[in-house]
Amino acid sequence: MRGGEKTDSLHRDSLALDSLGMNSLAADTTKKKEPLDAPVIYEASDSIVFTKEGYAHLYGEGKVNYQNIELTSAVITMNMDSSTVYATGVTDTAGVETGSPIFKDGETPYESKIMRYNFKTKKGFINSIVTQQGEGYVTSEEGKKGANDEIYMRHGKYTTCDNHEHPHFYLKLSMAKVRPKKNVVFGPAQLVVEDVPLPIAVPFGFFPFNSSYSSGFIMPTYGDEMNRGFYLRDGGYYFAISDQMDLKVLGEIFTKGSWGLSAASNYNKRYKFSGSFNASYLVTKTGEKNMPDYSVSKDFRIQWSHRQDAKANPNSSFSASVNFATSSYDRSSLSSLYNPQQYSQNTKASSVSYSRNFPEIGLNISGAFNITQNTRDSSLSMTLPDVNISLNRIYPFKRKKSAGDERWYEKISLQYTGSITNSISTKDNLLFKTPLTQWENGMQHKIPVSATFNLFKYINIVPSFNYTERWYLRKVKQSYDASPTSRDHVKRDTINGFNRLYDYNLSLQMNTKLYGMYKPLFMKSKELQIRHVFTPTVSYTYTPDFGKSRYGYYDTYTYTDEDGEVRTVEYSPYEGAVYGYPGKNMSQNISFSIDNNIEMKMKSDKDTTGYKKISLIDQLGASLSYDVANKKWSDLSMNLRLKLTKSYTFNMNASFATYAYQFDENGNVVVGDRTEWSYGRFGRFQGYSGSFSYTLNNDTFKKLFGKKEEDEKNNKGKEENEDEETEEETEEQNNNSNMRKTEKASVDSDGYLAFKLPWSVSLSYSYSIREDRSKDINIKTMRYPYSLTHSLNVSGNFKIGSRWNMTYSTGYDFTSKEMSMTTLNITRDLHCFNMSCGLVFGPFTSYNFSIRANSSMLTDALKWDQRSNTGSAVTWY
Repeated sequence: MRGGEKTDSLHRDSLALDSLGMNSLAADTTKKKEPLDAPVIYEASDSIVFTKEGYAHLYGEGKVNYQNIELTSAVITMNMDSSTVYATGVTDTAGVETGSPIFKDGETPYESKIMRYNFKTKKGFINSIVTQQGEGYVTSEEGKKGANDEIYMRHGKYTTCDNHEHPHFYLKLSMAKVRPKKNVVFGPAQLVVEDVPLPIAVPFGFFPFNSSYSSGFIMPTYGDEMNRGFYLRDGGYYFAISDQMDLKVLGEIFTKGSWGLSAASNYNKRYKFSGSFNASYLVTKTGEKNMPDYSVSKDFRIQWSHRQDAKANPNSSFSASVNFATSSYDRSSLSSLYNPQQYSQNTKASSVSYSRNFPEIGLNISGAFNITQNTRDSSLSMTLPDVNISLNRIYPFKRKKSAGDERWYEKISLQYTGSITNSISTKDNLLFKTPLTQWENGMQHKIPVSATFNLFKYINIVPSFNYTERWYLRKVKQSYDASPTSRDHVKRDTINGFNRLYDYNLSLQMNTKLYGMYKPLFMKSKELQIRHVFTPTVSYTYTPDFGKSRYGYYDTYTYTDEDGEVRTVEYSPYEGAVYGYPGKNMSQNISFSIDNNIEMKMKSDKDTTGYKKISLIDQLGASLSYDVANKKWSDLSMNLRLKLTKSYTFNMNASFATYAYQFDENGNVVVGDRTEWSYGRFGRFQGYSGSFSYTLNNDTFKKLFGKKEEDEKNNKGKEENEDEETEEETEEQNNNSNMRKTEKASVDSDGYLAFKLPWSVSLSYSYSIREDRSKDINIKTMRYPYSLTHSLNVSGNFKIGSRWNMTYSTGYDFTSKEMSMTTLNITRDLHCFNMSCGLVFGPFTSYNFSIRANSSMLTDALKWDQRSNTGSAVTWY
């Protein structure tokens, strides 16, 4: 053996002059002792003392290393002949024990009070052992270490509480075998909470300690449900397939016959893609068999989320967001019943899309598969596929090698956009029963040709030609059906075949910008300047009459009415087509629009440029058009946008009807042919709707009434330093005592205890103003009264203490004068456990209470759940 740091002559002499050891070895006729496989290196910070009996005593931070074994302790005694060590800590005058033995075999450390170990046999005896395995700690009064690193314990404890000396809860183990980083197997065990043994025991148990993920069983939850009976659910098996993929299979079963299966998988390939997949199937049986109220429903749900890494392929992308379920799934799943947001969700949307970009030719192709569901009436809309093709703007007449000024024809540009769609709207139970002939499909092409020219340097003139073509695979011919069984006396015959429809229009647009500058006479020191940008636009659009018979877009049929008169009905065989059909009658429209923007610039020391820009009116616009052919004005549209703060922009869009109401020959109110202006009135206000939200928290009032920013920064720096010191002291305190984490009490600038109560309140207000045509019109003004529909939603959180947290959400509908669904959730951090309580008030009132261990290994085992059955009436207890 050889020493480490503390080596002296006593060490060397005792080894050289130990004649007893040399003679005994020479005279020993028995089998010689096998030497160690590697040298033992030892050191101590205080002293090393050797005795003639063959012992070496290490005092003060002693340390012994042998191969991958390391032992540190305040006092270590080694037997040179038998290769055994004895380690223990020391107790100071205050009775505090320090320098307890810490044995480390590889990467697994063991802490104890007394330890004996043999380097040859690799066995040892340990008193009061403490070792961390996985998320928990294993301690015992007595333990033996085997040659294969296993530890046999007696009178042990297992806990996930980090205060392992005085844990808040633990499993009292009569005997156990620990295989470091593998598992622990124990015999009879009893649950102890706050040093109180509970009447909960198990005859044996097994805890795996794998540093990497592995396959294993998932413990189910239990409970009862009023309509389906007692249940076991969310139990199954977890498959660790590979580093890139896993699979979780769960099941549920009820005593009254209902059952369900689900499979969930996560996958992730670095720098390529990632996603998750979840599929579940439920069979719900309610009522008693052979009774009128007995029913069986079968539901399923498929959820799929896929994301492609942006670095995988810059020219193509694939994504998926699928949430498809039968209409009654949420009413059958217990997870949805106790989730108010999920249960009240009436619509579901799914989409799978792929896009490919060809930058060399400026072509982009994208395809999508979309499904929209309404679980309230089981309606479903599906589009498969939805393909879009677009070609970037090109200038076909532009010279490759330009010389001199740009010629007028070089400004002509064109684009191309095409789309293909195939869709259907039906009920979810009829989706796979609907033949393909009932699907709506078509293809559309759009080619806009335009150019931009300058007139008098300040006026922009943009002529354009827009061509649209539609392809359909069928049309519907109509004829009169005199049969009394016919509902509308119209017979419809579907004629399959290729149909091509096209239309075009010409337009000319002129616009310019006018700038106005104003320098106010007040606040001259701020150098105020106000800029007004006025943008008028005038456009003319001409569309030919595509209702002529030579186009074939319209047809007629005749019938004789009850009075014997012959009636002619005009229709289009392409009514209801996905891309519509060209309109009839020639159209000439002149459109007028104005746009205003007002900004102010003022001198400011806070801005790096020396000036600060403030938006007074970000946009104020109005638009109106006139149909020359029909001599009709359109409604006046106005829009207003104000940037009130950096984070909030106010938007308002409103329309004013041009033509006034009048009474027809039957006394009914109709829209007449006289304008509101002819009566000396402004256009009739059509209504407006909008919403806004704001969040209040601790910092809201500090910003309004608090101190200057410099003082806040200084205080923040001081608080951060104090928090760092507090965290270090708290960590040290928790490692050495059974006290919970505490923080130093901070004081404010006045010397009072600082009041900290984190909270936030989010207010969301929505409103809608519309004409109420259910009421009588005012004959003098010819106006209907307006009705206001508005509601307020409130949500937020309130942290009562460092371990208490409360979240809530509610709302009020001012029109129906009813509260919306209200939820309240309270959580309490119990160090090793977590307690939560949830209350739901509304159409489906319910409550749930849960307390469970924080450890992921024990959260499904050490728990207690209590929840009510969802319903309008709940028995509270």
